[in-house]
Amino acid sequence: MCGRLDINDHQLTRFVSEQLGLNFTTQTNHDLRPTQQVEIVAYEQELQQLSSSWGIQPQWAKRPLINAQAETAATKPTFKAAFKLHRCVVPCSGWYEWKAEEGQSKKTKYLFTHPDEQPFYMAGLYFPMTDGENRLVTLTTAPTPQCLEYHHRMPLLVRPDEVTFWLTSNAEALDPLLHAPQDIPLSIHKS
Repeated sequence: MCGRLDINDHQLTRFVSEQLGLNFTTQTNHDLRPTQQVEIVAYEQELQQLSSSWGIQPQWAKRPLINAQAETAATKPTFKAAFKLHRCVVPCSGWYEWKAEEGQSKKTKYLFTHPDEQPFYMAGLYFPMTDGENRLVTLTTAPTPQCLEYHHRMPLLVRPDEVTFWLTSNAEALDPLLHAPQDIPLSIHKS
C-alpha cells in the first residue's frame, strides 16, 4: 500500500512554504520509492524540514518496513516511541496504487492527486539514527469509499490546518486524526 510517491518540486515548494510558513524545498521525483530520500516536515522547537530515507529495517524484519497502521502505531513496540516523539508529515503531490483489472494479468497503476494541485500531507514517523540520518515510515488508515475501490488501506492524510496539531500534540490527543478525512478531494487517473 502506498509504496510510491509523486514529488513535484515547483508545486510543493510554493504551496508547502505558503501553507506551513517555512522555506520548503524538494526535488522532483515522479516515482519516489522506498529507501530513497524524501523531504519531511517535523517539529523540533519549530517547524523544520528534514531529509529522511523511506523505510526502517528492524532486526526481526526480513525486508524494510515503509508503512505502519495509524490505528496501532502508538502501541506497537516498533513504532511507539516515534509516535510519541517523532511524528512528521511527508508533503507530496500524490501517491500510486496498483489495481488488478478484470481480464488483465498485469495490474494497472493509478495516481492519486489533489484536483487543485494542492499538496497532500501524509502522516509519518521518523527515526533519528546514530549515523545522523533519519529513517521514515508513513502511516496508513482505512480508506475512504473512493479509495477502497483501489486498495484496502490508504495514506493517513493530515489537513494543512491540522499539521501543527499533528506534530506538537500529546499522542493521546491525536485519535480524531487517525482516520481518513472524508472531505479531501482526490483525482484518480491511470498512470
